[in-house]
Amino acid sequence: MTYISQKTLTTEDFLSQYRENTHYELADGELINMEPTGPHETVSGKVATQIGIQIVTQQLPWFIPRTCLIYPFADAATVRRPDVVVLDETILDRELLWERKPVITLGRSIKLVVEVVSTNWETDYARKVEEYALLGIAEYWIVDYRGLGGVAFIGKPKQPTFTVCQLVEDSYILQQYRLNQLIKSPLLPYLQLRLDDILPR
Repeated sequence: MTYISQKTLTTEDFLSQYRENTHYELADGELINMEPTGPHETVSGKVATQIGIQIVTQQLPWFIPRTCLIYPFADAATVRRPDVVVLDETILDRELLWERKPVITLGRSIKLVVEVVSTNWETDYARKVEEYALLGIAEYWIVDYRGLGGVAFIGKPKQPTFTVCQLVEDSYILQQYRLNQLIKSPLLPYLQLRLDDILPR
């Protein structure tokens, strides 16, 4: 992750100039290059596939958009571009921007958000935990397939870790899983997934 903007951008600037460029998101007016890698995309694609299987099998009114931006707070120049997001199609008619742009402003439209950890691990483990909880997103997964997070977040020795954050009232309860452990998702109770299943080959 690289901060590249020379000047502070407004949300409107970002949406008009970078909405379709999947390499960027905005944090407090700073343009951030997400620097995705092939292995990162492999993991996020495998996670999306597993979620999609559950959506179809359980006949849920949800879907995974190809691209989607989250504009969490009207008073902050921050626009997030999650690696995977699951939307509730029954609520999208209340989204003011959705008809014209793939932008979500209401937390209740989002069932699940997934971030695959890269060099910006501090953002995934700290700031986005706060933002997504304040927005009211029921579940947030942090997929740290390389064990990059700080020891305060993933323990010692550092190792690949899958964290399920479940919203209880206005904050997340975190449950961590390591290799060979079955991941439990309150949102997707029939999910049969281990971290091993989504690692790059």
